[in-house]
Amino acid sequence: MVRDIIELTVLVSIETKPKRPQWLKAPAPVGDNYRDLKGLVDRLKLHTVCDSAACPNIGECWNHRTATFMILGNFCTRRCGFCAVQKGQPLDVDYGEPDRVAEACEILGLKYAVITSVNRDDRKDGGAELFALTIRAIRQRIPGCKVEVLVPDFQGNKDAMAIVMDAAPDVLNHNIETVPRLYQQVRIGARYERSLEMLAWAKALRPEIPTKSGLMVGLGETNEEVVSTLGDLRAHQVDFATIGQYLRPTPQHLPVLRYVTPAEFAGYKQAGQQMGFSHIESGPLVRSSYHAAEAL
Repeated sequence: MVRDIIELTVLVSIETKPKRPQWLKAPAPVGDNYRDLKGLVDRLKLHTVCDSAACPNIGECWNHRTATFMILGNFCTRRCGFCAVQKGQPLDVDYGEPDRVAEACEILGLKYAVITSVNRDDRKDGGAELFALTIRAIRQRIPGCKVEVLVPDFQGNKDAMAIVMDAAPDVLNHNIETVPRLYQQVRIGARYERSLEMLAWAKALRPEIPTKSGLMVGLGETNEEVVSTLGDLRAHQVDFATIGQYLRPTPQHLPVLRYVTPAEFAGYKQAGQQMGFSHIESGPLVRSSYHAAEAL
């Protein structure tokens, strides 16, 4: 039984600030490859979620000349309590951006590209058109390059999801982010059931394309709730999953309530494998696009 694999954990109180453990150390963002990639992103006037969302793996990934490109500007229309991406009035859509992303992928010699975006609730299609244009631009410039897209929920607009799926990404990713009980505090403006429905809709449109989702832990959920959320994802035919430790980007964001141990992450992975996920990454520093190419 899954419940036997992972024991229910008693969480620390919100008043207690847990000490960051040794297993959460990541390589510093330094080195020639890091500087080269930063210069390329600046020159092409692009954004990456690595930088904008303060990802702890930026040093490792950029030194391996990989990055997750963030399209549709650098200002998000939502104000989620965990995310470091800037909030505010969104920028005008830049229709030259897909070609510049494709150029950057070619210069980096990517065989697997990951594209995400800010939320664009100001647009009827939520930015789906730009995702499709970016997928096609990469494929035109780099035949054979696989493309994973990490999309928002498009406010439940199924026509928008159809625009993305028509461009045939190699993986369709949409993060569930947290357990349903914490949605009002963690994922403001989103709805748990809506995200599940959009993942299921993507699979219904193109059954041959793997779907993927990820969640953070350490925000006040129990291990039992994590396992239940994984079960919901599988029930909606999600193929790949990622689970990682939430890290507070600034004092203005939600606090870390606890640091989940590597043994617990191993338990999540074992539980997910038993449920039938084709691939699952689970670890303290795992993020949605971390080692993404390994799933295919």
